[in-house]
Amino acid sequence: MSEEQTIGQQVPAQTGFRNRWVQLILGILCMGLVANLQYGWTLFVEPMNAKHQWGTAAIQLAFSIFIVTETWLVPIEGWLGDKFGPRPVVAGGAIFAGIGWVLNSMADSLPLLYTAAVISGIGAGCVYGTCVGNALKWFPDRRGLAAGLTAAGFGAGAAITVIPIANMIASDGYEKTFLTFGILQGVVIFALALFLVRPRAPKAAANGKKIVEAADYTPKQMLKTPVFWLIYVIYVGVAAGGVMATAQLGPIAHDYGIAGTPITLFGATLPLLTMALSIDNVANGITRPLCGMISDKIGRENTMLIVFIGEGLALLGLMQWGHNPYAFMVFAALIFMFWGEIFSIFPAICGDTFGSKFASANAGTLYTAKGAAAALVPVASLLAVGGNWNRVFILAAIVTITAGIAAKFLLAPMRKRFIADGLERAKQAQ
Repeated sequence: MSEEQTIGQQVPAQTGFRNRWVQLILGILCMGLVANLQYGWTLFVEPMNAKHQWGTAAIQLAFSIFIVTETWLVPIEGWLGDKFGPRPVVAGGAIFAGIGWVLNSMADSLPLLYTAAVISGIGAGCVYGTCVGNALKWFPDRRGLAAGLTAAGFGAGAAITVIPIANMIASDGYEKTFLTFGILQGVVIFALALFLVRPRAPKAAANGKKIVEAADYTPKQMLKTPVFWLIYVIYVGVAAGGVMATAQLGPIAHDYGIAGTPITLFGATLPLLTMALSIDNVANGITRPLCGMISDKIGRENTMLIVFIGEGLALLGLMQWGHNPYAFMVFAALIFMFWGEIFSIFPAICGDTFGSKFASANAGTLYTAKGAAAALVPVASLLAVGGNWNRVFILAAIVTITAGIAAKFLLAPMRKRFIADGLERAKQAQ
């Protein structure tokens, strides 16, 4: 466990659906069901453009609107979760998520498509921010692992459905696919939300050992600290490359001329893009609990240094060798693997630094960095006009590698001083 964690939270041993592992599983399932709103989107872009001829950049603006709405409203949704508990917020999110995809199925104009993106974003944010915040509260002693497992649902959940979604688009059209999966996902998430609760008395460690817990900061207090803004800038830098990859992987494969190349793996033959997305989502899911657990052991910033540099190198590898179908699959998977861990490490580092009491709202506020990064997706489309993705890859790689170095050599000492000063002030106030 990292040295930054301080005194004494102990989650009481509770049974039934109030058991913290049951709560964790419920959150993971909710996250997996809402994941397609982001990770399945790229499958719809080309069919939608083929029918309406709106242009890829105009369609991808809907994706950016979705991400911005999802992320920038999470602080409010997190505050609601802190105040009223996770059940009503996630249930409301299920309704919005379902309605958003139903509207996508009917969208015959860009304004309606953008409206659906806003509604979908509200739904996804309610589910994502609340489930992650609830995991941080139930597991003060294993924040990296708990946040990682919860976020893994969002990363790997789409891996289960990407093939049926792709098949339904091919056989029945993208409109029926939006409608079918929108209703299905909304109904199931709503049902699961009814069993979500927050811990009754999060006051000391589940294993009986006291852990060090940072002083509690409200979101307003947190926003006044320089250490928060350094964390935020690093988050934006790393998230930009990953968000670009998730949104643009389809167009990149099409521009490289390999999207429909048949690929046989483990006895299954699928088009390259479908196969790559399945593998990528698995990699994206696995890395979240894995890196979260590693960061619990070796520290958040040490883990950041390793994986962020790996992300930059993977981006450069896709640029250099991605025209080969198998190399494309390998480097795309590495990009998703090195990028996906931000959704375990950053919530954990937020809880470590600013405490548990306002964990949902604070982690939600930090999560808006993903929305800031999403603003760069249309920019990437413009930079890559004519299929020239090299400029995008080089810029993203430089930013990501720089973020890893900054985490280790700037953030680590700053955060250590901040936590020590906060604890000293808390002792003097007692």
